[in-house]
Amino acid sequence: MLFDTLKAEKIVAMKERNKEKSDTLGVVIAKAMLVKVEKRAKNEELTDADVIAVLQKSVKELEDEKLGHEKLGRTEQVASLNNQIEIVKSYIPAMMSEEEIKQIILSLPDKSIGAVMKTFKTEYAGKVEMKKVQDVLKSL
Repeated sequence: MLFDTLKAEKIVAMKERNKEKSDTLGVVIAKAMLVKVEKRAKNEELTDADVIAVLQKSVKELEDEKLGHEKLGRTEQVASLNNQIEIVKSYIPAMMSEEEIKQIILSLPDKSIGAVMKTFKTEYAGKVEMKKVQDVLKSL
């Protein structure tokens, strides 16, 4: 599971004395733990899709913060944030291409919009942008 991988990677970073990676992973793990607690309250388990959503949100937050520092001309903080963004992005799986999405849609028995969207939401969450699925489906 991705959450366990993040925790193991944080331990490795701590052993290597890589403070930036360790701190960055610590923040992401803390955010994922909050989601895990919320899920547990609903008697649900934390999934890889949940962790991927946390990673994607973290990247967006870091990029927003980077823009603020760029406007103020703080190059040292911008460089640090770029490193943090790369660290977080390295744990986000590659998004599916339009061709892969098309092949999956064509292999489905029910090609109605609702059925296709539900399939991608449950089976490919975090691996595909739903807007791209919708565009590919409309083009068929």
